[in-house]
Amino acid sequence: MEAPPPYSLCNPNKKSTIINRSYALLHSVAISSLIFYRLSSFFHSTPSLPLLLAFTSELILSVLWLLSQAFLWRPFTRQTFPERLLQDKNDGELPAIDVFICTADPEKEPPLEVMNTVLSAMAMDYPAEKLSVYVSDDGGCGLTLYAMKEAWEFGRYWVPFCTRFGIKTRCPKLYFSRYDDEFLGQGYEAEKEKIKLKYKLMEKKVQKAETNGKMLGEFNTKNHPAHVEVMQDESHNANDTNQVKMPRLVYVSREKNPSYHHHFKAGALNVLLRVSNMISNSPYILVLDCDMRCNEPTSAKQAMCFHLDPKINSNLAFVQFPQKFHNLSKMDIYDGQLRSTFLVKWPGMDGLQGPMLSGSGFYMKRKALYRDIVQE
Repeated sequence: MEAPPPYSLCNPNKKSTIINRSYALLHSVAISSLIFYRLSSFFHSTPSLPLLLAFTSELILSVLWLLSQAFLWRPFTRQTFPERLLQDKNDGELPAIDVFICTADPEKEPPLEVMNTVLSAMAMDYPAEKLSVYVSDDGGCGLTLYAMKEAWEFGRYWVPFCTRFGIKTRCPKLYFSRYDDEFLGQGYEAEKEKIKLKYKLMEKKVQKAETNGKMLGEFNTKNHPAHVEVMQDESHNANDTNQVKMPRLVYVSREKNPSYHHHFKAGALNVLLRVSNMISNSPYILVLDCDMRCNEPTSAKQAMCFHLDPKINSNLAFVQFPQKFHNLSKMDIYDGQLRSTFLVKWPGMDGLQGPMLSGSGFYMKRKALYRDIVQE
């Protein structure tokens, strides 16, 4: 009997491996020649102090370069097959996912931008009843809570629109700012204009509340009480076929007091972990920065291709997705997009038992935070 096809494939990138190793060999020859030349010159004349310092610097840089070659020695590429996963498991059998989004200051992180991240997470291509989105507001600002309520109401139209027409760009701000568009079926253009008007209305309401200044003047980022508010559909009428299924949205503002340390983002994530334990307790967690959109709607299903693979499930803690930065200069000479990190080093680290946790864009197994899953 043939084994079922795998949900994912992991293959070494042979072309990159050959190029990287050839470059490393040539560079090693050049460095060895330079070191041999320096040492030979020391036997013919007494080296001066500046020359010794320069030689020491060359040795240090050579060692650092040698250590960095581990990232390039055996890069891997991974491919997922969500359609195979869906053949074995229907929507009801997919595990639930909690999404953690952290924000701290509405003046530095505008609530409208945060809500675009929230909406992109709520509209992911995943069963809505399996998603719970938690927003940590470390500023304890009423403006953020108000923006969340407006985003929740807009999401009643945005989520089914994305599902109906298979929208790939699930962040409304990015979607409505695009110049290119595709014909996605009958009624698409008319529906798009309706949704766009609703988004503009939400945008105006949040901006008006922001310019009003009353809500911003009431918050204190260092001293405020705890506040938790859950937004979810109260109706459970199974016969209502027109009912829009919406993910659960939870606002969390932990108590902060100047007398004890709050541990910044780590403390906020710990609070979200405890709150989510009491509400949804999903076995998997997606962590996002407030300015990191879910640009790939199928990312949850792709992550489950690894987490639900019986061959690697037992010792897999998290799945890290690369971060991509936009709206940067076309002449990005300082690598503001971090391409060298996520396109070069991280695939190389994948050949060394996996990349490091990048702080955002990763699907974590909740159990991995409580016990050593390797020894199960």
